[in-house]
Amino acid sequence: MPSGLACRGRRANRCAVSESLWLARRTVVAQTGAMATALSDPLADPADVAAADLPDGVLALFRPIAAAAREVAMFGYFDPEWRLLGMRQLRAGSVDAVTIPLRAILTDALAFDCALVVMAHNHPSGDPTPSDADYRLTRRVAQALQFIEVVLFDHLVIAAHGYCSFRARGLL
Repeated sequence: MPSGLACRGRRANRCAVSESLWLARRTVVAQTGAMATALSDPLADPADVAAADLPDGVLALFRPIAAAAREVAMFGYFDPEWRLLGMRQLRAGSVDAVTIPLRAILTDALAFDCALVVMAHNHPSGDPTPSDADYRLTRRVAQALQFIEVVLFDHLVIAAHGYCSFRARGLL
């Protein structure tokens, strides 16, 4: 998005959000370096890809949150060819919970015009086993994204001792 974009009225807020998300994308791509190459493998139909086919570069985007002392949630927004369009990181106010604002996630998905979303959060306890709240949240996010024709491709629970993929468990 060009930095000189002029917006007026109601569109001004959307433009401000889009520009800040665009800047976040540039920052992520600059920090991850070679990740763009790892994500550039085109896929015929992203919804048919098995969990084992989640590009390594995608998992690498979320690995840093494994060491966080409080819960952190991250969302990656991708096009059908697995090119990263942007990311959102949400920090928790407590050790074991993070609030996920569905409106913000949907706004990001629309602003990026993405096809796929990968959601991840950490378990500071070190155990990547999903909780009941994780299952409920995954259903809510997947249903919300479905209304705007975006696929929640996976929900990763990342911990110091490994990770759990909802897609690998057949839950997405």
